[in-house]
Amino acid sequence: MIPISSFFPAQLLAQKANIRKLHQTLLLVLLVFLTSGCASWLQPSLKQDFVEIKAGEYVLDKDHASLLFKINHMGFSSYVGRFNDFEVSLDFDSNNIENSRIEAIIDMRSIDVNNSDFAEKLAGTGWLDTDNFPQAVFRSVSLKKVDEKQLLVQGNLTFLGVTKALNMEVTLNGAANNPLTRKFTLGFAANLTFKRSDFGLKKFIPIVGDEVAIEIHSEFQRK
Repeated sequence: MIPISSFFPAQLLAQKANIRKLHQTLLLVLLVFLTSGCASWLQPSLKQDFVEIKAGEYVLDKDHASLLFKINHMGFSSYVGRFNDFEVSLDFDSNNIENSRIEAIIDMRSIDVNNSDFAEKLAGTGWLDTDNFPQAVFRSVSLKKVDEKQLLVQGNLTFLGVTKALNMEVTLNGAANNPLTRKFTLGFAANLTFKRSDFGLKKFIPIVGDEVAIEIHSEFQRK
């Protein structure tokens, strides 16, 4: 066998070895930097008062958004699921919050209960009937500032072809320029509850609860 040194001078091999060691050292330094708390410079200084938020149109950052639902199951537990596909648009006016607008459109076919067979059953006739009602829509009618971090949103929910007035409670997590995306970003948590029987879905009540709790955790980027 011809030794590799016949093709590469020893000096070149030594240089390659040094470069590998340098890369390994730099990687180790980076890992130490990120795990030692030195990455705190990435944490933005959040504004936590609605009046400090930049006005304008915002779009949902789908990579950082979740929509969950919870419903009582025979009193034993809260059954939890989610919808994986939804859109939310926000037109925010920090000077006149009552003029702000929120609209959410949920693709009901995207229901996810960590069981594909059961999710298909829930999407079918007798439950969500997604062939006939593929979307649920919430549109705000008015927004009211409760305090510096809380909003009360009054709006209409259209679900299974029925529209009812509902209130949604919104909490501001914070807003700032995101150092990674370089976009002004704000984060919300929102909660609302409704009775499914009000929308004609009465199956298995009270074994399966009538009240449905919705949680939305989301980030929005200013256009």
